[in-house]
Amino acid sequence: MAKYNQPDPRNDNTYVHVGGELVKREFAKVSVLDSLVQGGDGVWEGLRVYNGRVFQLEEHLDRMFDSAKAMHFKNVPSRDEVKTAIFETLNANEMYDGVHIRMTLSRGLKSTSGMNPDLNAFGCCLIVLAEFKPPVYGTEGIELITSSIRRNPPQCVDSKIHHNNLINNILAKIEANLAGADDAIMLDVDGFVSETNATNIFLIKKGVLKTPHADSCLPGLTRQKVIDIARETGMSLEVTRLSVSEFQSADEVFTTGTMGELSPVAKIDGRIIGDVGPYTKRLQELYSSKTANQGVEIPKA
Repeated sequence: MAKYNQPDPRNDNTYVHVGGELVKREFAKVSVLDSLVQGGDGVWEGLRVYNGRVFQLEEHLDRMFDSAKAMHFKNVPSRDEVKTAIFETLNANEMYDGVHIRMTLSRGLKSTSGMNPDLNAFGCCLIVLAEFKPPVYGTEGIELITSSIRRNPPQCVDSKIHHNNLINNILAKIEANLAGADDAIMLDVDGFVSETNATNIFLIKKGVLKTPHADSCLPGLTRQKVIDIARETGMSLEVTRLSVSEFQSADEVFTTGTMGELSPVAKIDGRIIGDVGPYTKRLQELYSSKTANQGVEIPKA
C-alpha cells in the first residue's frame, strides 16, 4: 500500500481547520492538554470528495454525532458549524476532486492533565484535514494476512463508536507490515472474521456476496453502500458469520472503505485468490457511478 499512499506535494501549503480557525498546515496543532493527546479521546470520520461534491456527507455527520453522544461529549459544534468548517477548508485549498478529508472531533482542552472528562471545561475541538489523496490501495490487488490481534467486542469498547483509540488496529497493521502484506484480517473473540485493520471485507463464492456481521467491527458507510447496490441489482447477499478458511477459499475477495473504495484482494495468508473478478469489477463500476453523481455540492466561496 505504501507506494499508493505517499505524500503529495500539493498538500504542503494547504490550510487545516483547527478549533474554529483556518491555519496553514505546518502550523496546525492542538495543545498538549487536548484530550486527543491525553487519552486518544476523540471521534473521527474519513470523507471523500468527487466532482465538487462531498460523498455521503450527511451519513458521516450522523455517525460522528452518534459517536460523540455515546462518548458523552459536551458543547459539541452544530451540524451547520461542522459543514461550514468542511466547506471553508475545501474552498481555501481549492480542493474539489480526488480529495480525502480526515475529520476529528476531540473532547477538547483540559484544565490540567488527567483522564477525567470533568476536566474538559472548554468544549470540543474540531479538526478538518483535507488532502489530495487517490484511493490508497491501487488496482492490482492487495495481500492480507490473518492477525493474532482480536477486534474488540462490544463488551469491551464498542466498534460502532468511531473513536480514536485504534491501538489494536495499529498492532494488527504492524503484523501486516512485518509480514510484507498490505493489511491484516482481524478476527472477533470467537475466531470469526470481523474486518481488516483498516477496512470492511467481503467475499464472493458461487455468485453469492457475503460479509461479516458488524458485531465487532465498524459498520462502514462504504460497506453499506455496497450492500445497498447488491440489493438494488438483485445480487444474492448474505450478512453472516464467516471463517478465515471461507475467505482463503473464496472465488473473489475485496475490502471496502472511504480511503480505498473497493479494493480487490489477491492473496490471503499465502493462498492465491487471483486477479479482480467479474463480480468485484461490476460492483466497483456501480460504486463509481454513485460517487460520480451523488453527494453534497460544495458551495463555492
